[in-house]
Amino acid sequence: MAVQPVVKYPDSRLRTPAQRVTDFDAGLQDLAGDLLETLRAIPAIGITGPHIGVLRRIVVLALPDEEKVRVYVNPHIIWQSEDKIRHVEGSISLPGVSEEVERHARVKVAYQDLEGVAQTEEADGFLAVCHQHEIDQLDGLFWLQRLSRLKRERLLKRHEKALRQLADTDAASPRLPEKG
Repeated sequence: MAVQPVVKYPDSRLRTPAQRVTDFDAGLQDLAGDLLETLRAIPAIGITGPHIGVLRRIVVLALPDEEKVRVYVNPHIIWQSEDKIRHVEGSISLPGVSEEVERHARVKVAYQDLEGVAQTEEADGFLAVCHQHEIDQLDGLFWLQRLSRLKRERLLKRHEKALRQLADTDAASPRLPEKG
């Protein structure tokens, strides 16, 4: 298990639907381990295969105030409530920016565990938001696409400005002479 590099927006892999997992073997266990190690290193709450460039339908969630790490293989929403909630979202693939997104308040998710056993889970509130956010990513729908065009453009401009400021700060930092 190792920390993997995170794919950054606008990489096309973030807009490509992930493939269904069919082999529940040591390779899947290793992928889940890599996802967890990467998630903890960032740190973040959720990560999917596509976030590290692996187009497989797997999600790892490490929710605040919970010791248990949740792993979902081939998750999909089988029911969603009519009522909605708004929650601030962001992504490890587009760090430093976030925005409120409207989601269903409650969902029921069907998935498989790491052994391939079929499971279902009902979720509300924050967990429901996490499920929808990560399943969107598996479906090739990056969270920015849930925003209006105007909000999306403003957010991307803020992100670009922050990147330029970071680059300017790095360029202005004094460098130690290389030993040679």
